Amino acid sequence: MAKVKMPHAGHEHHLCYLQNVGYLETNPKDYKDLVKNTKFFCKACGRAAAEDKSLCEPEKL
Repeated sequence: MAKVKMPHAGHEHHLCYLQNVGYLETNPKDYKDLVKNTKFFCKACGRAAAEDKSLCEPEKL
């Protein structure tokens, strides 16, 4: 299987990537921890997260 090239460093930890690979369905508790008490939203996809490192283009709420 070919290795998937990420669009930028750390993308494999961002919510948009995690959603696309089914992380919410397989790890709902961990996913909830990432979005609980949101302080940032992503300007690219609109997702919200507690930490900016969980988003591609974070902006403080």
